[in-house]
Amino acid sequence: MPTVSGAEQLLDDLLAQGRHAITTAEVAAYLGVPEPHVRVRLHRLARRGKVFSPARGLWVAVPPSFRSWGTLPGLQFIDALMDHLGREYYVGWLSAAELHGAAHQRPQVLQVAVGTHTADRDLGRVHLRFAQRRHVAALPRAHHNTPTGQVWVATPELTALDLADAPRLGAGLNNVATVLGELADDGKFNADALAQTAEHFPLSTQRRLGYLLEYVGAVELADALHPLAERRRAFPADLLAPRGGSDADAPVDKRWRLVVNTDVDPDL
Repeated sequence: MPTVSGAEQLLDDLLAQGRHAITTAEVAAYLGVPEPHVRVRLHRLARRGKVFSPARGLWVAVPPSFRSWGTLPGLQFIDALMDHLGREYYVGWLSAAELHGAAHQRPQVLQVAVGTHTADRDLGRVHLRFAQRRHVAALPRAHHNTPTGQVWVATPELTALDLADAPRLGAGLNNVATVLGELADDGKFNADALAQTAEHFPLSTQRRLGYLLEYVGAVELADALHPLAERRRAFPADLLAPRGGSDADAPVDKRWRLVVNTDVDPDL
């Protein structure tokens, strides 16, 4: 019977300690080999789905329950990856909405906000998609527990504003309105927190979110945004749909000063 290799024993020990991520330097020190040899030592185990590398210099051990994947779900290693890359981050958009209970349309990717450019990654069935967001660490995010630790996740209020700011990342305005309606119906939003978080976003985003919340019947939440969205009333009207839809003959919603250049049809 073949003996367990030193590399395989290292991974087993790592999982037994409740850890998953380890650096190339740590592996090299454990095995007593030069760092350039680590990839060769772990290649066979990677082919068996026992370990994978989401970034140069970082390895993640895979427990038996996910070895058919060859990876872990993105939520279970994103924090280690971002720490390794030195990135401030939070899980956002539809990925955050799902964690907050809006599962009408499960995202096919893990959407992550980062402070600096980060390349997207496809790791087997796991797809990481990064979008730049200024002042990531200053925005309201909260820790969410996972089987491997904790990850930063946008608060419900930040999630709503991110979706209104970039509807394309929320699968379009119809789906964004659906998600907002679900979260509002479940009482996930705090009106004061929503207004405070909205200060970090452009006027057009505040107006768009207010319009959508009002459209799905969350009037009190919309009212909390209206004093912000009403600022600079002489400011030209913004577009409800930032990309797409003709605005030549579109009506203007006077309350929100939005050109309603598309129809909204949430699935509620």
